[in-house]
Amino acid sequence: MIKAKKRFGQNFLKDDLVKKKIIQSMPNDSKKVVEIGPGLGDLTKELLRADKRVAAFEIDLELCGYLQKNFKTEIERNRFELICGDVLKSWENGSLLDEEYHLVANLPYYVATNIILRALEDNKCESILVMIQKEVAEKFAAKCGDKNFSALSILANSISKARILFDVERDSFDPPPKVTSAVLKLEKFKEYIDESLFFDKKELEDFKFFLRVAFKQPRKILLKNLQSLYEKDILLKQFEFLEIPLNARPHQLETLKYRLLFKNCGL
Repeated sequence: MIKAKKRFGQNFLKDDLVKKKIIQSMPNDSKKVVEIGPGLGDLTKELLRADKRVAAFEIDLELCGYLQKNFKTEIERNRFELICGDVLKSWENGSLLDEEYHLVANLPYYVATNIILRALEDNKCESILVMIQKEVAEKFAAKCGDKNFSALSILANSISKARILFDVERDSFDPPPKVTSAVLKLEKFKEYIDESLFFDKKELEDFKFFLRVAFKQPRKILLKNLQSLYEKDILLKQFEFLEIPLNARPHQLETLKYRLLFKNCGL
């Protein structure tokens, strides 16, 4: 019996109802599915039963051997591809696949944010359906004015429609984690996938830096935070033009105005 390893942040999903709800929440098309961290393959089985073509990335070599043995037939029939190694290293070469895909995963908490950000930036990835710590899911799905609204929220809202589908209780896993989880869905805007909406690669990196500065001290007014990047006169002109109150806090400015402020000020 393979046991979950703490160093990989493993918590195996055992709740059949949750697995079915995840499958039902996926896009109904023939595009390939990338599964990150298949673990013992319980969700993988449901994906294959739903007639999905699956490419799975697994960092745990012991689990890789287990999956290769238990999915031998599916591998031989080219319905299941197993890539053993760190998915973040695979992303260093660009997209995970050469074709458009949907991502699904039960993500370890320690690496969840990084993986979601990589997937958001991958133009081959059309949608993201992940089970993560509820607190992190709330940050990605937050709207302007919410206490959790942050740089992560703005990035997610700039590239996708982000929403929490449902919570997953601790006893749905083996071993149970210390916190409640949630299933987060991010559906990419078609214009972003076609690279015509807002960002090229460099501009996206600049925008991320801009947002880190904007939210560096979230309790301070936005104008003061941004003065480390821009002259005050430039900011005052743009705040007036965009009708942004001078005393606005970072969480009070909607995504579109952040994008316009970044574009108009220039970095």
